Amino acid sequence: MAQEFPTQARVVIVGGGIIGCSVAYHLTKLGWTDVVLLEQGQLSGGTTWHAAGLVGQLRSHANMTSLIKYSTQLYSELEAETGLATGWKNCGSLSVARSADRMTVLKRTAASARAQGVDIEVISAKEAQEKWPVMAIDDLVGAVWLPGDGKANPTDLTQSLAKGARNRGARVIERVRVTGITVKDGRATGVSTDKGDIAAEIVVNCAGQWARKVGAMCGVTVPLHSAEHMYIVTGKIEGVHPDLPVLRDPDGYIYFKEEVGGLVMGGFEPEAKPWGMNGIPDDFEFALLPDDWDQFEILMQNALVRVPQLETSEVKKFYNGPESFTADNNFILGEAPELKNFFVGAGFNSMGIASAGGAGRALAEWIVNGAATMDLWPVDIRRFAGFNNNPRWLHDRVKETLGLHYAMPWPNRELDTARPFRRSALYDRLAARGACFGSKMGWERANWFAAPGEKPETEYSFDRQNWHGAVQREMKATREAAGIFDQTSFAKIMVQGRDAASVLNRICAADVDVEIGRSIYTGLLNERGGYESDLTVMRLGRDKFLIVTGSAQAVHDADWISKNIPEDAHVTLTDVTSSYAVLALMGPRSRDILAKLTSADLSNAGFPFASIREIDIGYATAYANRMTYVGELGWELIVPTEFAVGVYEALHEAGREHGLTDCGYYALEALRIEKGFRAWSRELTPDINPFEAGLAFAVSMDKPGGFIGREALVETKAKGKLTRRIVQFTLDDSAPMLWGGELILRNGKPVGEVRSASYGHTLGRSVALGLLDNAEGVDKDLIESGRFEIDLAGERHTATAHLKAPYDPKSERVKADSTDLREAA
Repeated sequence: MAQEFPTQARVVIVGGGIIGCSVAYHLTKLGWTDVVLLEQGQLSGGTTWHAAGLVGQLRSHANMTSLIKYSTQLYSELEAETGLATGWKNCGSLSVARSADRMTVLKRTAASARAQGVDIEVISAKEAQEKWPVMAIDDLVGAVWLPGDGKANPTDLTQSLAKGARNRGARVIERVRVTGITVKDGRATGVSTDKGDIAAEIVVNCAGQWARKVGAMCGVTVPLHSAEHMYIVTGKIEGVHPDLPVLRDPDGYIYFKEEVGGLVMGGFEPEAKPWGMNGIPDDFEFALLPDDWDQFEILMQNALVRVPQLETSEVKKFYNGPESFTADNNFILGEAPELKNFFVGAGFNSMGIASAGGAGRALAEWIVNGAATMDLWPVDIRRFAGFNNNPRWLHDRVKETLGLHYAMPWPNRELDTARPFRRSALYDRLAARGACFGSKMGWERANWFAAPGEKPETEYSFDRQNWHGAVQREMKATREAAGIFDQTSFAKIMVQGRDAASVLNRICAADVDVEIGRSIYTGLLNERGGYESDLTVMRLGRDKFLIVTGSAQAVHDADWISKNIPEDAHVTLTDVTSSYAVLALMGPRSRDILAKLTSADLSNAGFPFASIREIDIGYATAYANRMTYVGELGWELIVPTEFAVGVYEALHEAGREHGLTDCGYYALEALRIEKGFRAWSRELTPDINPFEAGLAFAVSMDKPGGFIGREALVETKAKGKLTRRIVQFTLDDSAPMLWGGELILRNGKPVGEVRSASYGHTLGRSVALGLLDNAEGVDKDLIESGRFEIDLAGERHTATAHLKAPYDPKSERVKADSTDLREAA
């Protein structure tokens, strides 16, 4: 007898593709069995059914790799649990290189894999051909072999996950269309459907190509855009057998896998073809788009180079199935910042089959625990803002992001499409001075400045790029005279109200209930003691605090703070990012320059380090915050937007005789790494605590009322042994360039990875911050007694570990007065 349509559930999941079924499966596995999954058509009928089913484990971020490693384990075991086959085959995969640069990528990949515990082998083109005999290798330089990779049947896998969820009590209902999300008091409380309403504690949007539309039903940003994605299936080809590995040829933008004695060949062309500009039809189920051989031509030409037999092979089927892509080629996971209890798992960019097992588990854990259980920042929904949902911007950006799968991952590679997007008031001034711009959170930011006669265009390379000399000039100016950095992209949040001090003090690890005019560097920690952010809190008044945080973190940090404000607290939070420009004036001459424009006392006594004052600067009135991210005397000037140009011009006029130089973010990065300053999302993550980061000094363990994460830190301290630690390194050889992501070895054995790296021109060599990981502990003895090397694309370079920054270890330059600094120079 048919069950009645439900009227309530603990969790309602919208969408029955592989990710929706995976979330349902994992929720029930965690004991949440009152789960209803709704699919508007049949399971897997949207994008899942026509996915290629490739499962490649390795990603550039260790936690993203761990999600896929879990997927491979789950897919291999699921049939035994549910009785339904998944088509999982551990056939391994090959990636081949047509150029020396691509081989460098593969060798870097191999080192990264070893750091992440993934089996990999660098092999010759001939060895690759032995594993994949139907390919031509005349143009190949080499390859890598990953034996743990494989493939699966997406539809079978979806059905198996759904059955596993049903077996533990979930209801999976097909042919039900969600027409609205019910909302009360800022929370999702259920869904409306064409079969009736369902009340729920949690709603999960796994609607695939329709996820943007479902988000729009309740004011949630899910920035996705569909693009056409094509592959062909051939008839039988001699030499193709069921155990043939997956083959990726990224220089040709193509991949191959075996299917019934033939090949599936598809790829990711450099310029994609967006689709669905007027919305995705609700009844687009198990449907395809018309063949487009013109769009497919670049892939076909490259496939004929790799597999000459394709010339005479039968093409049995041309698949053109649309998929949704995000603006940065990573999927979207997490609780929406706009609406409590509304979660999203969508935008898998052709990586849904590989990622779905791990991503479904991660999202289920987030729902059950009320917070992410691991660092998921690369896929966190809060990395996007409302403006990222602009349809024209998404349309233009997705043309490029589809191709990023196989595009050359150059160090510091910038996306070119849909720019400029957000511009500071100084954009035109900086462009006129030779700025080469990059983009972060949509902001156009000067990465470096070309000298007269130079083109402000980056030429990518794995060695020194063409801006190497420009950054040397900018660093020298900052260390010896003065540099000015436009940091307007910094996110700014105003927190005000009667309870602002007490609420912020509980959210921040440092004591921020300080006298008016003080600036405090602090972390925001989660219950595990890991960093949700690091930022500066400035007390402007008794009940008024200005927070300055990283450019990418505006939505994330505002959401984290908001969710930790008690409902009965008298506190308001306002994003004031657009209200203020930030000009960082840094260097030993910074006081002399600023003194020409202000009546304020800038002396150490009158304006000590870590203090903020409202001062006059030329005709403007602005905040001056005596802080530094470069390790020099300096001020961050927080200027009302309409005064930014005037202050910038006045500083340049006053700074001309003192050698004031425009500087970009590449110099800023190198300066901060030389000084050993940590950065969030690299050295500081939700998985790393202040002791491991070397930032215990910025935690007030004994402040009244405690803080979020304190109990976890007390536990860590009681153990008396750290198994992980952020450590600074310099290469002994002055020539090589480190970029980040490299493998660190101690006495020849893998012991960690580089999180941030740059060329430290002040030190005359590459400098890095790396995470060391050793189960027996990471202490001073282990660091000082080991012989360290860093694997740079297969070549090992000896490195020196530093427990204190090699540049100005006592920070004397930060707190000295200008006379001291000139004498020291």
